[in-house]
Amino acid sequence: MSLHYSAAHSSRITKKKPPSLKRSSSSPFASFTQRKPVQRSKSKPEISGYDDDLFEERLDDLGIIATLSTDLSLRDVAQIVKYAISNMFEPMPERGGFNSTMIAEILNFRRTLPSTVTVAHVHALSKSPTATEKEIAELTRANVLRKIVIPGRGTGGSTVGEGIVLFKNLDGMLDRADAVDDGLRDKLLQYLRSRPLSSTISPAAFSAAELTSLKCAGFLTSSIPHSNPSIHTGISNIPSTSLSTISRAASGSLAATGGSGAVVEAGGTLSLRRGSSQFDSPADRAADLQLALPNTGPYLRLLTEARSHLISLLRKANKYRELPLYLLRERWDGGIAGDDPASRAKKLRGEFAGVLPARTRKWKQFWGLRFDWVLAECVGAGMVELFETKSVGKGVRVV
Repeated sequence: MSLHYSAAHSSRITKKKPPSLKRSSSSPFASFTQRKPVQRSKSKPEISGYDDDLFEERLDDLGIIATLSTDLSLRDVAQIVKYAISNMFEPMPERGGFNSTMIAEILNFRRTLPSTVTVAHVHALSKSPTATEKEIAELTRANVLRKIVIPGRGTGGSTVGEGIVLFKNLDGMLDRADAVDDGLRDKLLQYLRSRPLSSTISPAAFSAAELTSLKCAGFLTSSIPHSNPSIHTGISNIPSTSLSTISRAASGSLAATGGSGAVVEAGGTLSLRRGSSQFDSPADRAADLQLALPNTGPYLRLLTEARSHLISLLRKANKYRELPLYLLRERWDGGIAGDDPASRAKKLRGEFAGVLPARTRKWKQFWGLRFDWVLAECVGAGMVELFETKSVGKGVRVV
């Protein structure tokens, strides 16, 4: 029987260990462990909180620009009013990314706005404020135009104040109103022509039905609004029985509001009754009214929001609250794609050439309102001012 003996089973055969890679050193620091150097974090850049860091210094001021008028054909107030109304909105772009619903909403909103312009806008496009006021007074006496008083809109420098409407446009709006017949339209126009400088309308000149028709159509409004202390009563004046009745009433019912006599029981008076004319009360018939225009509310809301947005663009720009005119125009437009050959070539190559107009605030919120129109409103209201610079053209800053 042969014995098979291999080296694998032998305990006397050992493998040689590889030589140590450590080098002996006579240095006294050889026993110390080595550490990586600590990487200090770089200081974070200071955040200014403004959108534009290109204009950290104040722009050069070579003088204030008094007027925005660049059209030599604008020689009188009537032409300025027509120009401002016709150039209020941008035309609908052909390739703007609009669907049919959005196009219909924009066109319908523009169509329903009144044909008026503020006095501040007229002053921004005129050369002399004094001469403009004199001309407005002369044209008012001649029944060419009419002032529309707008009280209680805005505060301080943002107050809208007064508007101007041409008599021809006022006649057209009355003609398109379904609630105003031809006889009432002629009667109102004759009354206005007989009192060109009067800012109020006496209710005694019209019947209660005529006053109701004019107010429902949006051509009459109350005079300077005031609070009636007999209506604004505290909740402590309401009887406890009515509170318990209200709590048990069904939601949305008349009883949930306290019933038809809740105001009278609380000590107030109610002159507007269901099923009766709005001017049956002798006190209401004696109060003067003011001429108004239909859909003035959406017009004023659009105007005030556009002013606020333009001011916010300047406030966010830098600490001086000023920008070159061309840069402010680009930000108002929202960086839309241009229609020049260079922009079209970039679009064909697939390069970024701007966003579609339908995605910008200018079209989604302001219905395509022109930058020059909003700028004239802000300049005329004294909210911003234009000035000449050396290298970047005209500048705009917040007053």
